[in-house]
Amino acid sequence: MTEATQNSTTDSETTESAVDEGDAEEPSKEAADANADDGTKIKAGKGTALATLDDLEVKGRAPKTGYDRDEFGPAWADVDRNGCDTRNDILTRDLTDETYKPGTQDCVVLTGNLADPFTATAISFQRGQSTSTAVQIDHVVALSDAWQKGAQQIDEEARRHFANDPLNLLAVDGPANAAKGDGDAATWLPSNKAFRCQYVARQIAVKKTYKLWVTQAEHDAMERVLSQPKCADEPLPKGGLAPKVKVTENHAPTPEPEPEPEQEPEPEPEVESVYYENCTAARDAGAAPVHRGDPGYASHLDRDGDGVGCE
Repeated sequence: MTEATQNSTTDSETTESAVDEGDAEEPSKEAADANADDGTKIKAGKGTALATLDDLEVKGRAPKTGYDRDEFGPAWADVDRNGCDTRNDILTRDLTDETYKPGTQDCVVLTGNLADPFTATAISFQRGQSTSTAVQIDHVVALSDAWQKGAQQIDEEARRHFANDPLNLLAVDGPANAAKGDGDAATWLPSNKAFRCQYVARQIAVKKTYKLWVTQAEHDAMERVLSQPKCADEPLPKGGLAPKVKVTENHAPTPEPEPEPEQEPEPEPEVESVYYENCTAARDAGAAPVHRGDPGYASHLDRDGDGVGCE
């Protein structure tokens, strides 16, 4: 990983942490506007994002339990092994007129210009402690949102790819990215309406690739955007890392075996109570001499106290 990751690398990962995903989020103004559109539903064409939306499983959001950024591997890992960290790869892809830090083999971006897709504004990027945040790297499908919609069930390698997949990353306006937080299409959409078709299509492509589901509200919001005439033929974005994603089943923890019940010791056989009134009785019973510890031994039979009675 290059020096860039050691400096200001603010992006959707930092803004996500400020949102409590257990709470229901209020839709942003942009999402509310989209939800209010009364577009005619159009039959989805093959290979379109709208057609693929029907392939996504619809179910409720899972608990946030266990979520941690580390579950998605090191931030901005060089997963494509080109010698540059992911953040600088995306800046190189999305900026124009970029310049690089000398000695980094055109890896660490120092300056560049961004045509921001979220706000349709032009942003001048300059790398620095207080200036890098003007352009942030957005996870189109936020990490914490993904965790609650299936990512906790996919393998670690797939999660690492998810966090660094160019298909799931965009260089965007910093404040707009902060406003998005970990929102999905039901709670946040770009203010730039011309980009909404591509944005929602990209979310669908990412969720399809990584076997993630959508909530009903999220599905409906995506459908409303893509059912607009201008979006009906929006193709499903391709490319990215396209990893093999393994989904593990959630099993209840195997209970520990109950300990074997302790075997109670077998009771010692009861010794029949024997009493001899005198040595004559002991001799008549064939028990004389009677030794100390033998049934029927008693001190009145052992006059001399040597431990043997009726000698």
